[in-house]
Amino acid sequence: MYDSENRAFARKGEAISRRELMDRRSAKKRAMEAIDEAVERIFQFADDIWSNPELGFKEYRTAEIVGEFFAELGLDYDSGLARTGIRADLPGRSDDFQIAVMGELDAVVCREHPDADPDTGAVHACGHHGQLAIMFATAIGLMQSGVIDSLDGGVSFMAVPAEEYVELDYRRHLREQGEIEFFGGKQEFIRMGLLDDIDMAAMAHLSGADLGRRIMLSGGSNGFVGKIIRYLGREAHAGSAPHEGVNALNAAMLGLMGIHAQRETFKDEDSIRIHPIITGGGDLVNVVPSEVSMETYVRGRTMDAIGDASSKVNRALQAGAQAIGAEVDVTEIPGYLPRELDEEMSDLYAEQIELLLGADRVRRMGHLGGSSDMGDVSHLMPSIHPFIGGVEGSNHARTFRVTDPEMAYIVPSKAMAGMVIDLLWDGAARGRKIAEGFAPAFDRDGYLRMWRRMLEDG
Repeated sequence: MYDSENRAFARKGEAISRRELMDRRSAKKRAMEAIDEAVERIFQFADDIWSNPELGFKEYRTAEIVGEFFAELGLDYDSGLARTGIRADLPGRSDDFQIAVMGELDAVVCREHPDADPDTGAVHACGHHGQLAIMFATAIGLMQSGVIDSLDGGVSFMAVPAEEYVELDYRRHLREQGEIEFFGGKQEFIRMGLLDDIDMAAMAHLSGADLGRRIMLSGGSNGFVGKIIRYLGREAHAGSAPHEGVNALNAAMLGLMGIHAQRETFKDEDSIRIHPIITGGGDLVNVVPSEVSMETYVRGRTMDAIGDASSKVNRALQAGAQAIGAEVDVTEIPGYLPRELDEEMSDLYAEQIELLLGADRVRRMGHLGGSSDMGDVSHLMPSIHPFIGGVEGSNHARTFRVTDPEMAYIVPSKAMAGMVIDLLWDGAARGRKIAEGFAPAFDRDGYLRMWRRMLEDG
């Protein structure tokens, strides 16, 4: 391992003494041994979260289990953050550099999955149970081994609610009640100042991309804005007097056709994706529908591209209403910013995987079409979001399941612990270099102004 590590650092032009590297290697070895000793506990934790899925801003049991884990390790924590979020800080021997290791508390809705909650349809086909297990195991590795006492900086373990952008009406109700302002948990953490003292952030995401025992690094992914759409017509007897009604469903269908007609105007390089659903299409078949509700995202590679597509979508929706003589109300909701991952941090995480599994175990991909509120974090600080193998099936689908728990939970946590050690070793020199070279798109105030302006314009 020494020779492999030496070559990895030599490629980056770093002068590292054999003793210093051997000390760091010893620290990594101890952290990984601590993770190995806790394998059964880690698997038990992951299985528990998998078996009890909860949707965003409702993850009370999940948060309780995470809190019990922190207490088990002897970590103090703050809970009830953005309703259900938790943060536990693990101090090193200095406290002026801080890395956040994140996991997401919520599940996704996929009623067709055999393990879905029969009442809510929730299931961790998103793999978020694995994120929490990786966070858990990383904390074990750094703390139980005593390695944290040799690191020049601290680690904040953050279990964050509501990454999946679902149940928009429920979240709109929470906002109207003043309980949240934004619909994503990391957005709320940013708003509340919970990332103000964080210098860089990291998490790992299970992927159904047929990775096997590999990880995948991407060049980034789409951002989006959300829309809640309400068409209003006039009810009438559908058999005897349809001429007296204004069919809101017809207006909605024309609006959808207008969106489809715009698709040829989207540039390929902008990665625009628009995928509306009808959440309410009428009450009785014998009554002309007077109200139809819809939801959609408008995704894209950049916020400028998203803004252009969003305007076209709004025009199409309004045209559908005008054609039928109905009314339409479009509520704009801040979505997530495009994810822009830090290359140096990504390379450093990949180095850990190469040391654990071999040089052919890292796959690099281009831009991805999905979205995450980790994108918002990535505009404020260096961030990574690698995708992890060990599962089969597709994310958010009935086929998703973990088939290799060691790859899904243990390997990525060892890599995370190894990366944290590299970043915080020797005065946190590596971490500081990356942070100093990062140019944030916003500070917290600028970030909040950007989204609030969009709300006001909408």
